[in-house]
Amino acid sequence: MTFRISRRAFLASTAGATAVALHPFSARAQAGQAHLRLMETTDIHVHVWPYDYYADREADTLGLARTADLIDGIRSEATNSILFDNGDYLQGNPMGDYMAYEKGMDDETVHPVIAAFNALGVEGATVGNHEFNYGLDFLMKSVDDTTFPVVLANVVTTMGATPLEDETLLQPYAIIERDITDGAGETHPIRIGIIGFTPPQIMTWDRAHLEGNVQVRDIVETAEAYVPRMKEEGADIIVALAHSGIGPEEHEPMMENAAIPLGRVEGIDVVFSGHSHLVFPGPDYADWPGADVEAGTLGGKPGVMAGFWGSHMGLVDLALEWDGERWQIAGHEVEARPISERDADGNVVPLADSYEPVLEATEAEHEATLDYVRAEVGQTDAPLYSYFALVADDPSVQIVSNAQTWYVEQQLAGSEHAGLPILSAAAPFKAGGRGGPDYFTDVPAGPVAIKNVADLYLYPNTVRAVRITGAQVKDWLERSAGMFNQITPGEEDQVLLNPDFPSYNFDVIDGVTYEIDLSQPNRFDRDGNVVNEGASRIVNLQYEGQPIDPAQEFIVATNNYRASGGGNFPGAQGDTIVFEGPDTNRDVIVRYIVDQGTISPSADANWSFAPMDGTTVLFDTGPAAATYVDDVPGVELSPTDETTPEGFARFRIRL
Repeated sequence: MTFRISRRAFLASTAGATAVALHPFSARAQAGQAHLRLMETTDIHVHVWPYDYYADREADTLGLARTADLIDGIRSEATNSILFDNGDYLQGNPMGDYMAYEKGMDDETVHPVIAAFNALGVEGATVGNHEFNYGLDFLMKSVDDTTFPVVLANVVTTMGATPLEDETLLQPYAIIERDITDGAGETHPIRIGIIGFTPPQIMTWDRAHLEGNVQVRDIVETAEAYVPRMKEEGADIIVALAHSGIGPEEHEPMMENAAIPLGRVEGIDVVFSGHSHLVFPGPDYADWPGADVEAGTLGGKPGVMAGFWGSHMGLVDLALEWDGERWQIAGHEVEARPISERDADGNVVPLADSYEPVLEATEAEHEATLDYVRAEVGQTDAPLYSYFALVADDPSVQIVSNAQTWYVEQQLAGSEHAGLPILSAAAPFKAGGRGGPDYFTDVPAGPVAIKNVADLYLYPNTVRAVRITGAQVKDWLERSAGMFNQITPGEEDQVLLNPDFPSYNFDVIDGVTYEIDLSQPNRFDRDGNVVNEGASRIVNLQYEGQPIDPAQEFIVATNNYRASGGGNFPGAQGDTIVFEGPDTNRDVIVRYIVDQGTISPSADANWSFAPMDGTTVLFDTGPAAATYVDDVPGVELSPTDETTPEGFARFRIRL
């Protein structure tokens, strides 16, 4: 498991070090003391170029090329440094789809993200959950071209009695032998161990690709098995490359977000976290049990989470001392360094330029992606936008529902399920939130290109249909209603949206009509667990103008993620699936538009908030939403003229 590579990206040059102030750990180190800087990128999602392919314009808030621009300076601040990536790099924007669906991977093709990593001198990486979205063959061909080890310990092809007896899909860990320069200028060997983990939930999220091919193990239990072996093999420092978020403080079997209990595993020295698209250390995790923002620790160990799409470079600085046998950590500092910031008016201010070697390594694929996304597939006679998708029936969600219903109706024709009412569940993917005030769909009336369809539906999910009862339809909607805070009747300007609830779990079910009573508490918590058994936010739920029959059966068109248990929705746990389509939801939308020629995506206002006299709520959306405020059905909206520090426009709804 030893991986010997060059010193090229590890030792900062003398010239670079004199141009930039050294970190105190480097400046103060003496003989037998050394400064080691560990750098992390995570959740790149194919955002190599600072370019928004959906909007077809440059963007200053994203791109590995921008993150890379920070690297020379970051390396020059440290006597010794090493760069890792923490997963989710093969899927996430149209360049990823172009590589998977148009160009494909063969023996002569190097994936552009891998080419960028190689150009940057990445020294190790793990695999995120989205690496599995295009199948195992695509994944294995992509990572085969790395100049560095890719490690993953908890995904196995053959499971033994213990993790140490497993046959893993990729090597579980690697020990990188390097030379490290101490404060006296002397070089010494150091052995840096890296071990990789991905969420066990991949077996649900990508069941079609993985079932029968691989199995998964719990992250923490796997670490507890392998880390002692890594120590026996001489690892001085062990870094967990954990494509896993910062979640509960205590270990739970097969937990998705395991960074904190992972940090408590004896022998792990540093935890690189990701997956959640947040930043640590930072206010995202203030007062979080087990996560110390001031100390920069997760479960007591130095840890970092570097945002997403290249928004930050994660830094863990270690002060090391030689104890006569191995290097020991004497101190640490942690930082997530951004590539952009917003000024007092909410405008984006770039803090980095683009790193030319990364652009040069991926220019051909970038240009091919632009040609791919600009291809026209049809017309729309009304704009498609998602600015109000969380507060009213919405055209960007409506067109997805229309296409899913159209497709599933054809696929089930002549089957035992033909004749059952077909409903369609769809959620807004681009609805601001962590993505920022520009993270919305906005397609004007007129031509519709592939880039617009990809903008409507971000993920390469495939179509599924489930057969459930009217009672399960109601509970499905109750789960979705967790998007909203509980509102007190008669009070003004209460905050409407729950910031911890992801928009992709706010399913709107088309084919029924209903209201959401915000005065009631949520029945389910953020993870889909029942917390208020008697709560009922969904009222006036009707099918064809009549109260829904709890026993009546329905077909619900959705996607593989939701139907297989993603989000933990009632009626969608994998056991109600009656149809598994071979086509992606995006391909179905494209086919629907081609079939229709011109689409009419106007929302039918099948859901709304239940009235509450004398009550107003506030919600934040993109500034461009003002263009459409008079066209939103079923809700009384007005701008407040307020702008949040993040650049969102604030609107008021009178209930």
